Amino acid sequence: MPALPPGYSIRRLEAKDYEGVVETLKVLTVVGDVTKSQFEELVKYWNDTTLHIGVHSLPVYNPHVVVDETGRVVATGTVFIERKIIRGCGLVGHVEDIAVAEDQQGTQLGLLLIQHLTKLAHDRGCYKVILDCDQKNVGFYEKCGYRRCGVEMDHRL
Repeated sequence: MPALPPGYSIRRLEAKDYEGVVETLKVLTVVGDVTKSQFEELVKYWNDTTLHIGVHSLPVYNPHVVVDETGRVVATGTVFIERKIIRGCGLVGHVEDIAVAEDQQGTQLGLLLIQHLTKLAHDRGCYKVILDCDQKNVGFYEKCGYRRCGVEMDHRL
């Protein structure tokens, strides 16, 4: 079982992580122009958005980062939790936007982050956790314990 390198940790994303998260996500996709103010507003929204299940509240958005011994963000990813009608109003986790800084790839940080987010979703009661990925990343996600299931489709403007 892989472990984080000494001094590294996984924690919930914070507003102070702006530069590190934006730079890390550029490894994954086009981030666009996101100001620090927009980022902070989004983090607040994520922190304030909850599911109410009986007397319990669960965060819908669960963005996490891996930071090194200096506090630099070296990986990021999110699992958001959706409440469904099916499965008795069951919960489904959606893993999104997994990115590892270019100089940290190959160190199993992506695997550790995926395992962390998957466990978080299951611990919060999700009956399944799903993700979409590019064909080129299928092998990586299979190593993380995921399997092919269904077909992804999209409609873009």
